[in-house]
Amino acid sequence: MAYETLAVDCRDGILTVHLNRPEAGNVINSLLIAELGRAVAQCEAPDGPSVLVLGGSAEVFCAGGDFQATAAADVPEDPEPLYDLWLRLANGPFVSLAVARGRVNAGGVGLAAACDIVLADGTASFALSEMLFGLFPACVLPFLIRRVGAQRAHYLTLTTQPVGAAQALAWGLADAVEDPVEPLLRRHLVRLRRLGKPAIGRYKRHRAETAGPLAEAKPAALAANRALFGDPQIRENIRRYVTEMKFPWEE
Repeated sequence: MAYETLAVDCRDGILTVHLNRPEAGNVINSLLIAELGRAVAQCEAPDGPSVLVLGGSAEVFCAGGDFQATAAADVPEDPEPLYDLWLRLANGPFVSLAVARGRVNAGGVGLAAACDIVLADGTASFALSEMLFGLFPACVLPFLIRRVGAQRAHYLTLTTQPVGAAQALAWGLADAVEDPVEPLLRRHLVRLRRLGKPAIGRYKRHRAETAGPLAEAKPAALAANRALFGDPQIRENIRRYVTEMKFPWEE
């Protein structure tokens, strides 16, 4: 199966997926969402891999949404496919494991937070930059709050400042941190690949029913996202940043 935005390898019951848009900071666009959805579908199959490992490059896990595409489009992109993809990572009958190195920003935080387990190395930094452009992370917040709680998600949203790997670990945004991260990943996979897929599916269905209203939060998150990206001033803020590399408050 050919991919344009991902590098994918499957062996020993483990599907390893690397975001592969290094020239664009591994930002999320519609093709990446569709291709990652195809990869997730392999793990959703009854006889598919039981573990999905999601990574980026050494410099950037995912820098967020594709502002170039946003600035060029006449109509804002529908946020529902991305939210549904995150729901599948959170609730699917497989273990989703994010490996974060370097920059994790905006939608990249949502992508990591949707996964069951987040491993990181010391270079990882997590930030929500949306408020700088008049946005807020409407679709990220339900997944982030489930991990770090409402006040810490509120703090990250308002400050827009990155937090390092140690702080992410203390807050629960990362589950384990080690330099280099590869031995840490191998130790986790030794145990995770032994879990039976039916057991994973039953457990994650139970967790989805009891651990947080991700599905219930979807309508409000999508409505807020659509309103924000439909705002002409916000779209101008994004266009100006893409074309002139200036934030809204800069002359």
